[in-house]
Amino acid sequence: MPVWEKYILPASLQEALEAAASAPGTARFIAGGTDLLLDLQQGRHPPVHTLIDITALAETTALEIRSDELFIGAAVPLSRIVQSPLVIEHAQALAEASALIGGPQVRNTASLGGNVCHALPAADGAIALLALDASAEIADRRGCRRAPLGELFLGPGRSALDPRAELLTGFYLPLKSSGQASAHRRVMRPQGVAIAILNMAIWLARHDDLIQDIRIAVGPAGPKPLRAVQTEGFLRGKPYRKETIAPGLDVLLAETHFRTSPHRATAEYRRRLAGVLLEDALQAAWQRAGESSEHQTVI
Repeated sequence: MPVWEKYILPASLQEALEAAASAPGTARFIAGGTDLLLDLQQGRHPPVHTLIDITALAETTALEIRSDELFIGAAVPLSRIVQSPLVIEHAQALAEASALIGGPQVRNTASLGGNVCHALPAADGAIALLALDASAEIADRRGCRRAPLGELFLGPGRSALDPRAELLTGFYLPLKSSGQASAHRRVMRPQGVAIAILNMAIWLARHDDLIQDIRIAVGPAGPKPLRAVQTEGFLRGKPYRKETIAPGLDVLLAETHFRTSPHRATAEYRRRLAGVLLEDALQAAWQRAGESSEHQTVI
């Protein structure tokens, strides 16, 4: 039995949205398809009538500065994100996260939007975007709107987007300023299982020896990609030193909900890893923020 009946390559955003709305059966948007096609072939997703390929749309393939923000289209391949000077400059955590998803062949095809829409609580792209305070651009037949990234997730594998009426077109990220930086860290099984045992992304702004501002995302630490807002509140305004990180980890462990996975790790092991990743990602972002500040001063 075929897993789809019709494949459409629309030339415009409106054509794509109308194709989804008018499909006689189930319709799904597709870019790289590295998650969706595998799920269809292995029976984890029911067959669909219409696949709508969005890789020819200018709205979903742009990667550029727009006003005072970085825009990354939902169909942009991960390999392009990894190599982009704009992403490396303004969203290094996202470049690092994208470099860890699959292998080179997968990254040449897989898209950032697909990683987010798959809605896994440990999705590397989603974790990095959360820490970078990204917002999502969503199109329907009335136009485009923006929403906080966290509003896209309902639970494991469950996106809030209506596949018959809404298309994720891309992401807006704030541009980096002097004294700001980000980092992404992940631990996974050496056998090459793609999903992380635990991953974490941190964005921070430093002023002298103080953590002036900070955002932390971690997964899997619950049913959805998690912003550790309580930990952020504890660390914000405090000096960067070991005496600060230790109680910060206590706050992080109190607001996360690690579970045991028979295929990956126990909850206790993830709790131990949380301290390692917090210290490692925080140190990397702190050092990069200092280098950014020094570079700006020289200029």
